[in-house]
Amino acid sequence: MPLTDAQWARIEPLLPDRTPRRGGRWRDHREVIDAIAWKFQTGSQWGHLPEKPGNWRGVYNRLQMWAVDSTWERVFTALIAQADAEEELDWVVSVDSTVVRVHQHAAGARKKGLRPVNLRPTPSADPAAG
Repeated sequence: MPLTDAQWARIEPLLPDRTPRRGGRWRDHREVIDAIAWKFQTGSQWGHLPEKPGNWRGVYNRLQMWAVDSTWERVFTALIAQADAEEELDWVVSVDSTVVRVHQHAAGARKKGLRPVNLRPTPSADPAAG
C-alpha cells in the first residue's frame, strides 16, 4: 500500500537531500519507501520488487545506507514525537518478570558425571616452602 499524501508530508522533510555528493540524482524517495514497505508487507524477496522503483539493488542499498547513517532512527523518533505531541499514541507498558531456568545440559554442565579429583599436590606460591 503506497504512502498517502499526509504520511508523505510528515516523512519528506526528515529524509536526506536527493542530490548525493557524487554521481547522479537518486530515484524519488517516495518510490523507494513504497518499494521497501511493499517488500516487508508481502514478505517477498528483493529480486521480486515491482519494476517501477527501478533495480532492487538500489532500493536495498538505500535501505542499508539509511540504516547505517541513522536516517531511519531519526525518522521514527520524529514520527513518534509528533504523534505523541498530538496525543495520537496510547502508551502501553508491559513488564514481565518471568524466570526461565535452563536444563543442566543446556547450561554447560558436564555430561559424564563428576570431574575427576586431581590428587597431585600443587606447588606452593610461598618460596620459603621449598
